[in-house]
Amino acid sequence: MAEAKLAPNLPQWMIDHANRYVSSGGTEGHIYTVTPPGYAQMDVPSLLLTTTGRKSGEKFIFPLFYGETGDSYIIVASKGGAPEHPGWYRNLLAHPEVEVQVGTKHLKARARTASGTERAQLWQQALEFWPPYADYQKKTEREIPVVVLDPIK
Repeated sequence: MAEAKLAPNLPQWMIDHANRYVSSGGTEGHIYTVTPPGYAQMDVPSLLLTTTGRKSGEKFIFPLFYGETGDSYIIVASKGGAPEHPGWYRNLLAHPEVEVQVGTKHLKARARTASGTERAQLWQQALEFWPPYADYQKKTEREIPVVVLDPIK
């Protein structure tokens, strides 16, 4: 991922977190300890998602919380409940082949948006690793996408 760079316009806490993750090779930053407003402190698993920019063609790194389903990973395109989808989600709609770092493990994956019963089940799972997603959904009219990252074998 040497050619990839941190996505522009990330909040400072995400920049600090991603820099620690990258500089340690994944030995630090995989589990992120945070106290979201209105919640107790929690330890949340995080990965680094590298997408290809839909306009620029450049590779961008985004630190995201995740869950697992089988041998795939799930991430949520919440953007904190903003009215529009996050840039990384729009990127993977245009270019679904992505790179993922989970701790020290690197893999290539194909991203897809879950729908129907699968989305409902994965949404419930996402609320277990990051309960604030429920608050984010209340803030927006859009259905927040749940994305499955299927490893490319």
